[in-house]
Amino acid sequence: MSSFQLNVSPLKEPLGFIKVLEWIASIFAFATCGGFKGKTEIQVTCPPSLTENKTITAAFAYPFRLNEASFLAHPDVNVCDVNWKNYVLIGDYSSSAQFYVTFAVFVFLYCIAALLLYVGYTSLYRDSRKLPMIDFVVTLVAAFLWLVSTSAWAKALTDIKIATGHSIVKELQPCNHQGVMCYFGSVTSMGSLNVSVIFGFLNMILWGGNAWFVYKETSLHSPSNTSASHGQGGIPPPSGI
Repeated sequence: MSSFQLNVSPLKEPLGFIKVLEWIASIFAFATCGGFKGKTEIQVTCPPSLTENKTITAAFAYPFRLNEASFLAHPDVNVCDVNWKNYVLIGDYSSSAQFYVTFAVFVFLYCIAALLLYVGYTSLYRDSRKLPMIDFVVTLVAAFLWLVSTSAWAKALTDIKIATGHSIVKELQPCNHQGVMCYFGSVTSMGSLNVSVIFGFLNMILWGGNAWFVYKETSLHSPSNTSASHGQGGIPPPSGI
Protein backbone atom coordinates (compact mmCIF):
# COMPACT_ATOMS: atom_id res chain seq x y z
CA MET A 1 0.00 0.00 0.00
CA SER A 2 1.37 3.42 -0.97
CA SER A 3 2.31 5.87 1.75
CA PHE A 4 0.25 8.90 2.66
CA GLN A 5 0.98 11.91 0.45
CA LEU A 6 -1.12 15.02 0.81
CA ASN A 7 -2.54 16.22 -2.49
CA VAL A 8 -5.32 18.81 -2.36
CA SER A 9 -5.80 18.97 -6.13
CA PRO A 10 -8.72 16.44 -6.03
CA LEU A 11 -10.63 18.96 -3.90
CA LYS A 12 -10.53 21.38 -6.84
CA GLU A 13 -12.15 18.77 -9.06
CA PRO A 14 -15.89 17.87 -8.99
CA LEU A 15 -15.12 14.47 -7.46
CA GLY A 16 -13.58 15.96 -4.31
CA PHE A 17 -15.44 19.27 -4.19
CA ILE A 18 -18.87 17.62 -4.24
CA LYS A 19 -17.72 15.18 -1.56
CA VAL A 20 -16.96 18.15 0.69
CA LEU A 21 -20.46 19.49 0.02
CA GLU A 22 -21.92 16.06 0.85
CA TRP A 23 -19.95 16.02 4.09
CA ILE A 24 -21.29 19.45 5.12
CA ALA A 25 -24.87 18.63 4.06
CA SER A 26 -24.83 15.40 6.10
CA ILE A 27 -23.87 17.38 9.22
CA PHE A 28 -26.84 19.71 8.78
CA ALA A 29 -29.11 16.73 8.11
CA PHE A 30 -28.49 14.86 11.37
CA ALA A 31 -27.87 17.95 13.51
CA THR A 32 -31.16 19.67 12.65
CA CYS A 33 -33.14 16.51 13.35
CA GLY A 34 -31.24 14.83 16.20
CA GLY A 35 -30.89 17.99 18.26
CA PHE A 36 -34.56 18.98 18.28
CA LYS A 37 -36.48 19.53 21.53
CA GLY A 38 -40.01 20.88 21.73
CA LYS A 39 -43.22 20.97 23.69
CA THR A 40 -46.92 21.35 23.13
CA GLU A 41 -49.21 23.22 25.50
CA ILE A 42 -52.93 23.21 26.15
CA GLN A 43 -54.99 25.47 28.36
CA VAL A 44 -57.43 23.80 30.77
CA THR A 45 -60.34 25.48 32.55
CA CYS A 46 -62.03 23.72 35.47
CA PRO A 47 -65.44 24.25 37.05
CA PRO A 48 -66.69 26.08 38.95
CA SER A 49 -64.23 28.82 37.97
CA LEU A 50 -64.35 28.98 34.17
CA THR A 51 -62.15 32.04 33.93
CA GLU A 52 -58.85 30.71 35.32
CA ASN A 53 -56.73 28.73 32.87
CA LYS A 54 -54.13 26.16 33.80
CA THR A 55 -51.29 25.23 31.44
CA ILE A 56 -50.67 21.55 30.67
CA THR A 57 -47.40 20.79 28.87
CA ALA A 58 -45.99 17.73 27.10
CA ALA A 59 -42.30 17.85 26.17
CA PHE A 60 -40.98 15.78 23.28
CA ALA A 61 -37.67 15.42 21.47
CA TYR A 62 -35.69 13.17 19.14
CA PRO A 63 -36.28 10.25 18.54
CA PHE A 64 -39.94 11.33 18.81
CA ARG A 65 -41.45 8.56 20.88
CA LEU A 66 -44.50 10.67 21.53
CA ASN A 67 -46.25 7.86 23.36
CA GLU A 68 -43.68 8.34 26.14
CA ALA A 69 -44.19 12.11 26.42
CA SER A 70 -46.55 12.59 29.35
CA PHE A 71 -48.36 15.79 30.22
CA LEU A 72 -47.36 17.88 33.20
CA ALA A 73 -49.33 20.59 34.94
CA HIS A 74 -47.60 23.66 36.31
CA PRO A 75 -47.58 24.40 39.13
CA ASP A 76 -50.30 21.99 40.28
CA VAL A 77 -49.98 18.25 39.65
CA ASN A 78 -53.70 17.56 39.59
CA VAL A 79 -55.60 20.08 37.52
CA CYS A 80 -59.35 19.48 37.46
CA ASP A 81 -58.71 16.51 39.76
CA VAL A 82 -56.84 14.76 36.96
CA ASN A 83 -53.36 13.25 37.22
CA TRP A 84 -52.08 14.43 33.84
CA LYS A 85 -48.96 12.29 34.08
CA ASN A 86 -51.13 9.33 33.10
CA TYR A 87 -51.82 10.89 29.69
CA VAL A 88 -49.36 11.03 26.83
CA LEU A 89 -49.09 12.17 23.24
CA ILE A 90 -50.00 9.72 20.49
CA GLY A 91 -47.60 7.96 18.14
CA ASP A 92 -44.08 6.53 17.93
CA TYR A 93 -42.01 7.92 15.07
CA SER A 94 -38.61 6.82 16.32
CA SER A 95 -38.00 4.30 13.53
CA SER A 96 -38.14 6.89 10.73
CA ALA A 97 -36.25 9.53 12.72
CA GLN A 98 -33.49 7.15 13.84
CA PHE A 99 -33.13 5.66 10.37
CA TYR A 100 -32.67 9.14 8.92
CA VAL A 101 -30.19 10.35 11.55
CA THR A 102 -28.21 7.10 11.70
CA PHE A 103 -27.84 7.00 7.93
CA ALA A 104 -26.75 10.67 7.89
CA VAL A 105 -24.06 9.89 10.48
CA PHE A 106 -22.79 6.93 8.43
CA VAL A 107 -22.65 9.18 5.36
CA PHE A 108 -20.72 11.76 7.38
CA LEU A 109 -18.14 9.12 8.34
CA TYR A 110 -17.92 7.74 4.80
CA CYS A 111 -17.28 11.23 3.40
CA ILE A 112 -14.37 11.64 5.81
CA ALA A 113 -12.90 8.30 4.73
CA ALA A 114 -13.40 9.09 1.03
CA LEU A 115 -11.84 12.54 1.33
CA LEU A 116 -8.88 11.03 3.18
CA LEU A 117 -8.46 8.57 0.31
CA TYR A 118 -8.80 11.28 -2.33
CA VAL A 119 -6.24 13.69 -0.86
CA GLY A 120 -3.89 11.25 0.86
CA TYR A 121 -3.81 8.29 -1.48
CA THR A 122 -4.65 9.86 -4.83
CA SER A 123 -2.46 7.58 -6.92
CA LEU A 124 -3.68 4.47 -5.10
CA TYR A 125 -7.30 5.43 -5.79
CA ARG A 126 -6.80 6.20 -9.48
CA ASP A 127 -4.51 3.25 -10.20
CA SER A 128 -6.88 0.80 -8.56
CA ARG A 129 -9.79 -0.88 -10.33
CA LYS A 130 -11.64 -1.89 -7.15
CA LEU A 131 -11.63 1.33 -5.13
CA PRO A 132 -13.38 3.55 -7.70
CA MET A 133 -15.89 0.77 -8.37
CA ILE A 134 -16.64 0.43 -4.64
CA ASP A 135 -16.97 4.20 -4.40
CA PHE A 136 -19.37 4.20 -7.36
CA VAL A 137 -21.59 1.48 -5.88
CA VAL A 138 -21.67 3.20 -2.49
CA THR A 139 -22.58 6.49 -4.17
CA LEU A 140 -25.54 4.93 -5.98
CA VAL A 141 -26.74 3.15 -2.84
CA ALA A 142 -26.37 6.34 -0.79
CA ALA A 143 -28.40 8.38 -3.28
CA PHE A 144 -31.20 5.79 -3.13
CA LEU A 145 -31.13 5.57 0.67
CA TRP A 146 -31.24 9.35 0.96
CA LEU A 147 -34.46 9.26 -1.04
CA VAL A 148 -35.94 6.47 1.11
CA SER A 149 -34.87 7.82 4.50
CA THR A 150 -35.85 11.42 3.72
CA SER A 151 -39.25 10.42 2.35
CA ALA A 152 -39.93 8.31 5.44
CA TRP A 153 -38.81 11.11 7.74
CA ALA A 154 -40.89 13.71 5.85
CA LYS A 155 -43.99 11.55 6.31
CA ALA A 156 -43.20 11.06 9.99
CA LEU A 157 -42.68 14.80 10.45
CA THR A 158 -46.11 15.48 8.97
CA ASP A 159 -47.65 13.04 11.46
CA ILE A 160 -45.70 14.59 14.34
CA LYS A 161 -47.08 18.02 13.49
CA ILE A 162 -50.60 16.61 13.53
CA ALA A 163 -50.08 14.66 16.77
CA THR A 164 -48.71 17.70 18.61
CA GLY A 165 -51.13 20.23 17.11
CA HIS A 166 -54.77 21.15 17.60
CA SER A 167 -55.97 17.55 17.28
CA ILE A 168 -54.43 16.61 20.63
CA VAL A 169 -57.31 18.35 22.45
CA LYS A 170 -59.83 15.89 21.02
CA GLU A 171 -57.66 12.90 21.91
CA LEU A 172 -57.23 13.71 25.61
CA GLN A 173 -59.86 11.90 27.64
CA PRO A 174 -60.04 14.47 30.49
CA CYS A 175 -60.90 17.16 27.94
CA ASN A 176 -64.09 15.24 27.15
CA HIS A 177 -65.29 15.29 30.76
CA GLN A 178 -68.30 17.43 31.50
CA GLY A 179 -67.30 20.85 32.72
CA VAL A 180 -63.63 20.55 31.73
CA MET A 181 -62.75 22.86 28.86
CA CYS A 182 -59.48 22.46 26.93
CA TYR A 183 -57.97 24.84 24.41
CA PHE A 184 -54.90 24.33 22.29
CA GLY A 185 -52.16 26.66 23.44
CA SER A 186 -49.02 26.40 21.34
CA VAL A 187 -46.37 24.06 20.02
CA THR A 188 -42.67 24.64 19.48
CA SER A 189 -41.77 25.74 15.97
CA MET A 190 -40.51 22.84 13.88
CA GLY A 191 -38.58 24.96 11.42
CA SER A 192 -35.33 23.06 12.08
CA LEU A 193 -37.10 19.78 11.31
CA ASN A 194 -38.31 21.25 8.02
CA VAL A 195 -34.70 22.18 7.29
CA SER A 196 -33.63 18.59 7.99
CA VAL A 197 -36.02 17.35 5.31
CA ILE A 198 -34.70 19.94 2.85
CA PHE A 199 -31.12 18.85 3.51
CA GLY A 200 -32.16 15.23 3.10
CA PHE A 201 -33.38 15.85 -0.43
CA LEU A 202 -30.38 18.10 -1.09
CA ASN A 203 -28.12 15.22 -0.11
CA MET A 204 -30.00 12.95 -2.49
CA ILE A 205 -29.38 15.41 -5.35
CA LEU A 206 -25.71 15.78 -4.45
CA TRP A 207 -25.09 12.04 -4.29
CA GLY A 208 -27.07 11.40 -7.45
CA GLY A 209 -25.15 14.05 -9.34
CA ASN A 210 -21.81 12.91 -7.94
CA ALA A 211 -22.44 9.40 -9.25
CA TRP A 212 -21.42 10.56 -12.74
CA PHE A 213 -18.06 11.92 -11.59
CA VAL A 214 -17.32 8.78 -9.58
CA TYR A 215 -18.37 6.67 -12.58
CA LYS A 216 -15.76 8.46 -14.71
CA GLU A 217 -13.06 7.14 -12.35
CA THR A 218 -14.13 3.51 -12.78
CA SER A 219 -12.99 0.99 -15.36
CA LEU A 220 -16.51 1.07 -16.80
CA HIS A 221 -15.77 4.53 -18.20
CA SER A 222 -11.96 4.61 -18.44
CA PRO A 223 -10.57 2.08 -20.89
CA SER A 224 -7.86 -0.25 -19.70
CA ASN A 225 -4.29 0.10 -20.85
CA THR A 226 -4.71 -2.77 -23.26
CA SER A 227 -7.82 -1.29 -24.77
CA ALA A 228 -6.08 2.06 -25.05
CA SER A 229 -3.16 0.55 -26.95
CA HIS A 230 -5.59 -1.14 -29.33
CA GLY A 231 -7.33 2.17 -29.93
CA GLN A 232 -3.97 3.72 -30.80
CA GLY A 233 -3.28 1.14 -33.46
CA GLY A 234 -1.24 -1.25 -31.40
CA ILE A 235 -0.94 -4.87 -32.50
CA PRO A 236 -2.90 -7.23 -30.25
CA PRO A 237 -0.85 -10.00 -28.67
CA PRO A 238 -1.18 -13.49 -30.19
CA SER A 239 -3.75 -15.70 -28.58
CA GLY A 240 -2.43 -18.20 -26.10
CA ILE A 241 -2.59 -21.91 -26.47
